[in-house]
Amino acid sequence: MLRISALIPILMFSLAEPRAAYAVDLNKHPELVTFIDEMVERHGFSQEELRELFTRAKIRREIIEAIERPKESLPWYEYKKLFITDYSIQRGKRYWKKHAQTLARAREKYGVAPEIIVAILGVETQYGRNKGAYRVIDALTTLTLKYPPRRDFFRRELEEYLLLTRELKIDPSRIKGSYAGAVGVPQFIPSSYRQYAVDFDGDQKRDLIDNAIDAIGSIANFLKIHGWEANEPVSDDVQLEGTLYVWIEKLGVKPMLSVRNLINYGIFPHNREDTEKQAALIVLEGESGPIYRIGYNNFYVITRYNRSTRYAMAVYELGERIREQRENES
Repeated sequence: MLRISALIPILMFSLAEPRAAYAVDLNKHPELVTFIDEMVERHGFSQEELRELFTRAKIRREIIEAIERPKESLPWYEYKKLFITDYSIQRGKRYWKKHAQTLARAREKYGVAPEIIVAILGVETQYGRNKGAYRVIDALTTLTLKYPPRRDFFRRELEEYLLLTRELKIDPSRIKGSYAGAVGVPQFIPSSYRQYAVDFDGDQKRDLIDNAIDAIGSIANFLKIHGWEANEPVSDDVQLEGTLYVWIEKLGVKPMLSVRNLINYGIFPHNREDTEKQAALIVLEGESGPIYRIGYNNFYVITRYNRSTRYAMAVYELGERIREQRENES
């Protein structure tokens, strides 16, 4: 979950650091020694164990390279080809069939449509098949030490990760995840794991690493807490007239204006049954020019999972394709 987009590319490794990966030298990173001391004082960790853990951690050049070139920076017409494929749609249908009971229970409890949960899992990890190849301790240590634009964020996530692995009684040196430190089937960053993961199968564990049932329930819980509205739309096609709509593009993805107001500015949704519903104008890159949609509150909620509008639209469109094909075959 939550791939972190880089704002600007930065050369993080000097010519004196040519290796793709190398061990952490605590003598060269006093900020990491300070972090260890804080974890000992604030949370009761063993200083000896943490020093040993970090001396076995690796600084990895490819993690910095990956975060500077996230998939979400691709234009929409390229980005969608990565996720909205016949293969992913077919796998999504099979995943839905296999976990239909759990998805139905998640919908009943949290109000989240099954196709959205399935699509998030498809985009994030190919339905649990690709949970990440980087050791989380390497990813978060590298980003804390070598990525100044988000150093404070990743330092907090490193703290959350150590707390999480202690709670789960898991060796922090063994868990693998994304280049940004997201873990498990739904790719939750450590702070989200600790805050939003649920035990959805009743086994007294919150296992997002190997347990699809907990992953489904946790995604639904995350979306519900962030404002998901049951049985409400996500997005809609629009027809544009005139040029008054141009300034609305700059308002962002959070719904700020009612459909009635959007119509006044020349933005005509396909569905106009509820003109008091708030929406935002979404602009995506097509091969021959901009593509315009509107996003309702539930579209905005998906962007709380990953801030990219391309990501949210990929989830929505993949989910729609899976749902439509499933309904056509039933």
